[in-house]
Amino acid sequence: MTMLKSMMLSTALAVTAIPTVGFAQDLTTVNMINPLPRSTVFYPLVVAEALGYFEEEGVEVNLLPSDTSIPYVAFVQNGQADLAMLDATETVNAMLAGANINTVFEVMQNAPESVAVLEGGDYTSMSDLVGTTVGLVSDRDRAFLQAAMSAAGHSIDDVSTVVLGESGPTLASAISTGNVSALVGSINDWAALAAADITLTLVTPEELLASPANTFAMNAEMIEPKREAMEGFFRAWAKGIYVSIDNPDVVAEMLREAVPEEWENEAVGMSLLTGVMTMNISTTPRLGDLQADVWTAIQPRMLTSGAIESMVDVTTFLNDTYIGAANDFDRAEVDAEVSAWRAENM
Repeated sequence: MTMLKSMMLSTALAVTAIPTVGFAQDLTTVNMINPLPRSTVFYPLVVAEALGYFEEEGVEVNLLPSDTSIPYVAFVQNGQADLAMLDATETVNAMLAGANINTVFEVMQNAPESVAVLEGGDYTSMSDLVGTTVGLVSDRDRAFLQAAMSAAGHSIDDVSTVVLGESGPTLASAISTGNVSALVGSINDWAALAAADITLTLVTPEELLASPANTFAMNAEMIEPKREAMEGFFRAWAKGIYVSIDNPDVVAEMLREAVPEEWENEAVGMSLLTGVMTMNISTTPRLGDLQADVWTAIQPRMLTSGAIESMVDVTTFLNDTYIGAANDFDRAEVDAEVSAWRAENM
């Protein structure tokens, strides 16, 4: 742990300044770093921008370059980013390293990883995979397969594994020819298979589905100084989530305009959107709310797989101070705004 802490502190100091784009003076810039640029994967950002919700809240989002080897938490520690999107492992390891961060909003409350089998095929459960060869998109998917087999009462030693890589055609060939009984990867991988007309069924044990897959973290010392801008940001983001619950076709049209490169193949774009909606639409009554029980429950599994060195008391970093304000908006008003956008653009 000492070595990890030293590494994080040194990388935080090593981050070089990243220039930000100047915006209108009456807007507060919220600097955010996340794994992707504007994308279907994090569609609430695109939806909130398309409907003008960030501007309405007096903020504008500046996405920092994400193609960096520096831990995202370093950006919020040194003040370059107001928000960093972290997964559960990154969050717990940051806390173990002594980072002064708070998790303030759960972006995705279901795991992106899953175990998938060919729809209508011979395998319909985790137990059916015993004695077969399972394909992994990458070696890091081995830990998830281990957890899935364990949840089903088996061991990863009960199957053989092969790393296939991220190529859609390779994955499609492996599963369609029966060279592997199942695939372990993420929603992005399954979307790529849609281009090959491969339809999959997920057999992931239910207890592995609930996971704070992506969350927003910020410097704990900035919670109060940044309150007005952060409450506005999260209210706009929550509206973006809300729009997708009843209007996925509107969301799809906004994405075709904003990120056309992800929609060159319509089947792939729709498959990706359908998959990520199950992750972006909050399962909690309050959009983006923090689930202390889930954070506590997933840590033993993370510890067993070696993803973390020890467990952390979730009360030391979960902070729902913005959640009430994020959900304080008129649903009927948003519905009317979506209807107006639909009438003008579709």
